[in-house]
Amino acid sequence: MSANSEETRKWATILHFSQFSGIFIPLGGFLVPIIIWQLKKNELPEIDKHGKVIANWILSVVIYFAVGLPMVPFLIGAIIVPIVGICCIAFPIIGGIQAGNDKLWKYPLAIPFFR
Repeated sequence: MSANSEETRKWATILHFSQFSGIFIPLGGFLVPIIIWQLKKNELPEIDKHGKVIANWILSVVIYFAVGLPMVPFLIGAIIVPIVGICCIAFPIIGGIQAGNDKLWKYPLAIPFFR
């Protein structure tokens, strides 16, 4: 395995798991992955693909919560918000594991803003 491939796997994995930085840093779950993506995409071209997948997911989550939260009193939001919350935990884990295995995993439910 080439050093570049190993470096790409490492940074792709970090990129997916960096979404959990929001636990420690306000807005970190949104900003840290975007910053890593922008810093590494030219150096490691495969990172650009992972970054786009994650950016699509982050923007989709913002939309899902923006629509779901005001609808909580009408029950549909009480269904949407917890499902999206669970996906916000599960999808970065799955994406990070797949990136560690040198695979690109596209997050289900993500709206493809970036292709």
